[in-house]
Amino acid sequence: MGSLQLQDFVAGLVGGIASVVVGHPLDTVKTRLQAGQGYGNTLKCFLTVYRNESVTGFFKGMSFPMATTGLYSSVVFGVFSSTQRFLGQLRHGDAAAAPSLADMTVASSVAGFVSVAIGTPVDLVKIRLQMQTQPYSKANVKLKPTAPGSPMYRGPIHCFWTILQKEGIAGIYRGTVAMLLRDVPGYCVYFIPYAVFCDWATPEGCISPSPFSVWLAGGVAGAISWGLCTPMDVVKSRLQADGVYLNQYKGTLDCILQSYQNEGLKQTLLQLNMNGREQGFANLLYC
Repeated sequence: MGSLQLQDFVAGLVGGIASVVVGHPLDTVKTRLQAGQGYGNTLKCFLTVYRNESVTGFFKGMSFPMATTGLYSSVVFGVFSSTQRFLGQLRHGDAAAAPSLADMTVASSVAGFVSVAIGTPVDLVKIRLQMQTQPYSKANVKLKPTAPGSPMYRGPIHCFWTILQKEGIAGIYRGTVAMLLRDVPGYCVYFIPYAVFCDWATPEGCISPSPFSVWLAGGVAGAISWGLCTPMDVVKSRLQADGVYLNQYKGTLDCILQSYQNEGLKQTLLQLNMNGREQGFANLLYC
């Protein structure tokens, strides 16, 4: 059995597209809570977005992840499965051998690194489009010429090229360190609990778990992984949104320190609640 199998990539593709369709409105609310101002809590954010921007406000920045997340998820899930099979062949002489905890950890880490390389520009464009109509009220930051509340970008392609022209390759990969700190451990605590839960839920003598067990395992694993990932996801979102109208943070560490000094753990716990609901539900679609 070869290390690369088409079905792994197809499954990631379908799951990625489905997760964008279902999860993007929740992702918009999450991003506004993480990087915007004056929303207070999840319900207030929902109502504010709806009153000010109608239903379309929840789908800002959706076209770019819709066009790219399927490919992104396809590669990530394909790399994870292919790495597992490669390690099985290398360590046990059988690509179909049941992976050990060490094998799953290595495969998850590789998938995390790949996800950052592909996903950082996608997340950057999505967040810039989601945040470009948001007001900023801090008096100690230097605002860019475009007035806050007025769209700076005409769409995802214009957003990508504007960032590339003004900020270069480094601008396209803004937030990479935070995303690495989010995704490498995040995929480990997603794939490993998912595999363990599926094995636990599979009756003895059965070749594979039931569809319900697979869906449930995906939801639980997604909620667990975002329990760890949320703090760095907040930092990543703030760093990537930072370049729309203002430049407030000098880097990942500065963003962590400012966020903690200004808000402590309160905002992090708020995001943990939102992320757990969003990702636990969206991850069902990957399974």
